[in-house]
Amino acid sequence: MDRPDNRADIRDFLASRRAKITPEQAGLPTSGRRRVPGLRREEVAVLAGVSTEWYTRLEKGHISGVSEDVLDAVAQALRLDEDERTYLFDLARAARPTGRAPARRKDVEIPPRVQWLLDSMTLSSAFVRNGRMDIVAGNPLARALHAPMFESDTTDKHGRPNIARFIFLDPGAQSFYVDWDHATVTTAALLRAEAGREPHDRALRELIGELSTLSPEFRTQWAAHDVRIRHDGIKRLRHPEIGDLELTYQSLDLPLSHRTVHNLTIYTAEPGTSHEDRLRLLASWTATPSPAAEPTNDPR
Repeated sequence: MDRPDNRADIRDFLASRRAKITPEQAGLPTSGRRRVPGLRREEVAVLAGVSTEWYTRLEKGHISGVSEDVLDAVAQALRLDEDERTYLFDLARAARPTGRAPARRKDVEIPPRVQWLLDSMTLSSAFVRNGRMDIVAGNPLARALHAPMFESDTTDKHGRPNIARFIFLDPGAQSFYVDWDHATVTTAALLRAEAGREPHDRALRELIGELSTLSPEFRTQWAAHDVRIRHDGIKRLRHPEIGDLELTYQSLDLPLSHRTVHNLTIYTAEPGTSHEDRLRLLASWTATPSPAAEPTNDPR
């Protein structure tokens, strides 16, 4: 059975990680002028406890059949973080021969219980995205907070936004995200991790091809081979109606099937701040009275 030819991804990823580590950081002696940034291949081989010939072959993309112990030694030699290590193992798994066709990933319907969960968060923006960064469910505040994305021409024919398309292809994203440059780095890194995890996802490959063709910024970030799987922190937004917001966000894995990766992302504001006041104002605009709270004409 054919498998994706990911040798170029393996080569470029390992070379890019090797270039980031200096001999001093690795505890190796240095002497004379160096023609390459970071470590040489033979130095990585020494650190990993393998021959230079073997590591050179690995960095050329011949990763099929390599044991997990050896991959782990290479990961330690290159000082890969947890996300980068996971990505390397995903590349190795994709390169292994298999006797059957890979399972085709199918999008799953969001269960009502998940929508109920989202809707219960009235003072937090909450949405669910898949690995391709499509927003597949959200609460009213998420839609209001990310109105520029939901109203963008980059949404699909069903009005479903894609975070990556908005960030890289809609000029308005550069004013909506105060830290737009950082958003491009994180978004490309998230897609890089997904590409390693799901090499057979045709829609993902088409998205990456589209962004590579239309966005110079994406091409630059994609070539960096940075990887991000989990993320949280501070997000600064410039909302067209309520102004600047500084929000904390947390992303959590949301298992909905044994194959498809979904992520629950929650934005909230620090209590007692002006940002909380603005978020509350936006939430009040999206609130609708429940039937129980509606006035009645009963004369009693």
